[in-house]
Amino acid sequence: MTPFIAFLVIGGYFLILILISFFTSKKTDDHTFFTANRQSPWFLVAFGMIGASLSGVTFISVPGWVASTQFTYMQIVLGYLLGYLVIATVLMPLYYRLNLVSIYTYLETRFGFWSYKTGAFFFLLSRVVGSSFRLFLVAGVLQIAVFDAWEVPFWMTVMITIALIWLYTFRGGIKTIVWTDSLQTLFMLLAVATTIIYISDELSLSTSGLINAVADSEYSNLWEWEWSSGNNFFKQFFAGAFIAIVMTGLDQDMMQKNLTCKNIGEAQKNMFWFSIILVIANILFLSLGALLFIYANQNGITIPSRSDDLFPMLALNHFNLFSGIVFLLGITAAAYSSADSALTSLTTSFCVDFLGFEKEDQKINNKTTRIKVHLAFSIILFVVIIIFRLINDDSIISLVFKAAGYTYGPLLGLYAFGLFTNFSVKDKWVPWICLLSPVLSFGINEISEGWFGFFILVVNGLITFLGLLLIKEAGVKK
Repeated sequence: MTPFIAFLVIGGYFLILILISFFTSKKTDDHTFFTANRQSPWFLVAFGMIGASLSGVTFISVPGWVASTQFTYMQIVLGYLLGYLVIATVLMPLYYRLNLVSIYTYLETRFGFWSYKTGAFFFLLSRVVGSSFRLFLVAGVLQIAVFDAWEVPFWMTVMITIALIWLYTFRGGIKTIVWTDSLQTLFMLLAVATTIIYISDELSLSTSGLINAVADSEYSNLWEWEWSSGNNFFKQFFAGAFIAIVMTGLDQDMMQKNLTCKNIGEAQKNMFWFSIILVIANILFLSLGALLFIYANQNGITIPSRSDDLFPMLALNHFNLFSGIVFLLGITAAAYSSADSALTSLTTSFCVDFLGFEKEDQKINNKTTRIKVHLAFSIILFVVIIIFRLINDDSIISLVFKAAGYTYGPLLGLYAFGLFTNFSVKDKWVPWICLLSPVLSFGINEISEGWFGFFILVVNGLITFLGLLLIKEAGVKK
């Protein structure tokens, strides 16, 4: 595929997104930007959330990760189902009952001012880090596909990437995101299906032959029972459950979409169908990973040193033009379906949690301030991605989960303490507990030489929970 063709494909894709933004952002104010006036159809939210949950990380890293972890990632995915059940039955009813715009407002109601600000801060930190990882990934693909040939530096690729996101989200916010996410999910799944069909044709495999090729390959191991392994089933399963709870249920980005549904019944229906389809989608991605390695080995293609580079390399340099175009649409859609909603949720959280938008005494349409905040977070993401470019040497999906273990742990502890105890706390000490917990968790993980794996998230949440017990006050829930 030539850089010019790649440029036309990406340009055409963004014209569609900008057109959607134009129609969805008419007569919008701050409340529409934050909540879409709670009028989103549940099935549209469910379908769009698939793309936002999978993102460019799953699209690129999960297939590449198959070489080192085989299908054991499904142990985490199965744990997601338990996590989504908790979200649908415990967290979502709470958010709808309190009629929240930012989910971290609950912490102020339950504990106080400093707990509220601490929870919102850790979300901002988590989402900036996670979104930077994801955007770094897609910027790298765009660099290979288009900008290297034109000698455009990486920093400019990142700037263009973020500028395009800002362009179609700064007016409509979450109302636009609900619609663009659905389009992006469609392109992503089409790219996976097209690639699988192309490889099966190239290897002369029928449907049953394709299934057997994956099942009989060295990559198909699903279970890991060795207790000392970081990929042990029980560690992975329960880590997956808690990852789902914190990265969806305690994450403003993901819950903001759910809170645009008309009522709790439709939101729960959305969560049910979303979780089922997400499991099926991850099976497809893992199968694709095995097929990519099989294809490369049978055609004598050298496997890249970074597994994340395998799918882009094959799609852009070895597959036919149509498959390459669909891949480019898929990776662009996958990355932007996560990044655009992240930028919107960062803006929402900062405006509501730190600037006081949506409070009864401050219900004003401060559009100028909101746009400035939106721009500021765009710049922050740019800076973090450039820093990450200098230090990255690992699979992106692995890094995303590692970061989540440390940045979401305090949120897990705060919400668990709030929901499952009747204690109040000495509110001014909460920030110190939440800052200390990730530090202690990191030390524990280092001493254990990574024995906990992604389960370090639960350890981090437990340390926060125990720390809150130490500063509890006698009393009942506020």
